[in-house]
Amino acid sequence: MLERFLKQTSFTSHQDFVDNYRINVPENFNFAYDVVDEWAKTHPDKRALCWTNDKNEHYDLNFAQLKELSDKTASFLLSIGIEKGDMVMLILKRNIEFWYVILALHKIGAIAIPATHLLTDKDIVYRANAATIKAIITSQDDNLIKHVNEAMPKSPSVKYRIMIGNDIPEGWIDFRKGVENTSKFVRPVEKTKNEDIMILYFTSGTTGQPKMVIHDFTYPLGHITTAKFWHNLHENSVHLTLADTGWAKAVWGKLYGQWIVGACVFVYDFEGRFIPADVLAMISKYKVTSFCAPPTIFRFLIREELSKYDLSALEYCTTAGEALNPSVFETFYKQTGIKMMEAFGQTETAPTIITFPWMEPKPGSMGVPNPLYKMDLLTYDDRSAEDGEQGEIVFYTNEEHPLALFMGYYRDEALTRSVYADNLYRTGDMAWRDEDGYYWFVGRTDDIIKSSGYRIGPFEVESAVMTHPAVVECAITGVPDEIRGQVIKATIVLSPQYKDKAGDELAHDIQEHVKNVTAPYKYPRIIEFVNELPKTISGKIRRVEIREQDK
Repeated sequence: MLERFLKQTSFTSHQDFVDNYRINVPENFNFAYDVVDEWAKTHPDKRALCWTNDKNEHYDLNFAQLKELSDKTASFLLSIGIEKGDMVMLILKRNIEFWYVILALHKIGAIAIPATHLLTDKDIVYRANAATIKAIITSQDDNLIKHVNEAMPKSPSVKYRIMIGNDIPEGWIDFRKGVENTSKFVRPVEKTKNEDIMILYFTSGTTGQPKMVIHDFTYPLGHITTAKFWHNLHENSVHLTLADTGWAKAVWGKLYGQWIVGACVFVYDFEGRFIPADVLAMISKYKVTSFCAPPTIFRFLIREELSKYDLSALEYCTTAGEALNPSVFETFYKQTGIKMMEAFGQTETAPTIITFPWMEPKPGSMGVPNPLYKMDLLTYDDRSAEDGEQGEIVFYTNEEHPLALFMGYYRDEALTRSVYADNLYRTGDMAWRDEDGYYWFVGRTDDIIKSSGYRIGPFEVESAVMTHPAVVECAITGVPDEIRGQVIKATIVLSPQYKDKAGDELAHDIQEHVKNVTAPYKYPRIIEFVNELPKTISGKIRRVEIREQDK
């Protein structure tokens, strides 16, 4: 399959990779037809999905079954009035139906909007009206159904509420019955075009209302890099990305690139909080070979007695999304022999900075640029940053539009042009490059702290604070100061065993710890202990809210 899309599939060096890594884009590419259905034709029995849950249910789906189920689902959706270009929101957690529903939408040419089950009725109203959503497909969840129903009077565009479950409420359509009783699927005459909108994501909105990020039908091809050259997958891989389907990370790690490579996607569907022992048991039982999760998850895993689990099948681990502490990297490496490989990307992109398989990882570094993106670091006066100098991560598109770079923000030309104009996309993320060419994340441009002439990123200070044993979570912000301009403040959530020690003595100990871990001028002069940090619906820290409270 890879040979259909890659000019060259193996490389002798990183320079060879930079020079020759190119992806061929077919005309009118459609992932559902050109990848999944193609696998079903050439390798019908090849396992595509291994799904299990916390109720001991287990299903394997091969590509032939995925084609049949997605065909039936597409036929059902067409029969009720879902057409090319219609917006359909999917609130399906990790339900097995998500995979063939999204394939069905691709086959129709309808636009998939994956969403989290944590949405309230106000969230649903905002999304329904902002994107003119025509249908909502949900799993059986009383709380979620209640929120959807309460949103309907203020969501006039929503014509269909479709539920996957057993007890179908009044006003809802029974998904399973509809799929079961559908007629034979006939591919629509009007084909999707590469430039059509395929998927829309609402970002988590750390500073305002969520933005609507749109990607076209070539977007899956950009995730060949994700699966092949970050996750390091092959046709015999069993890959687990620990994310539910409401977030963009799910299609990064549970769908597009994985199936182009021919790997099996492993899904563990669980309710409630993450339990490290349960995930380790799943990795052991189902012989998972590749695992991707945020550093926080690895922090929990290394607290378990890993020797109790058979991790012999595990070949490769990747991480992204937050600071990776060197101590976590080293502990996991000592216990498993596996070095975690980091990367960086946004909902607006695929991974753009990657620690590639042939590289020696530097814990805390994102890696080096993805050669599909023409990248630079621009300083505040728009110079290309030198080694060791901070700059904003930007991408030039004057030569070509990189695969998986977003089309823009839906229905918001002004917002799009504020970050993407004149063939330059400004990510809003700051980084610096070391003498070996590795890139290190600093923070969002809005979050940079200016203190006594220094520009300090919250990310690096948070990383230092998080290495203190008392700290579970931390947010670094700047507080106005007459002398220094701003001083650094740490808002800290303590681990249970340290909660009764919150006070000046512990604050001083954390300050001294930070001075020893990083440059002394970066230590937090103000420390506040709290029970929880303000966060977005996706779990990202809202530093803007802390700053507003401090004012």
